[in-house]
Amino acid sequence: MNKTDSKKGSINIELDENIAQGTYSNLALINHSVSEFVVDFVNIMPGVAKAKVKSRIILTPQHAKRFSQALNENISRFEKSNGQIKGFDKQQSINLNFGPTGEA
Repeated sequence: MNKTDSKKGSINIELDENIAQGTYSNLALINHSVSEFVVDFVNIMPGVAKAKVKSRIILTPQHAKRFSQALNENISRFEKSNGQIKGFDKQQSINLNFGPTGEA
């Protein structure tokens, strides 16, 4: 196999230094239309009544499904080597207004 054959089908992906730092998110809001899925990643801080979207990713339905499958696969691998992820309840609803409440 020569150099051109080994490069066939491969993609050179570059990671910018600023992107490599990552963005923390503890909430993802997902919406969709017939042609796209929109995932907004948010960082909500306790005691703060307002939060900003830190990143928005727009996916085609096909890529959204591939992403979902890849994420599920990685979660399974993680749990096999680290144990079940605790603190997750499918029935649990997220209260988006968990800022401070006052009493008179």
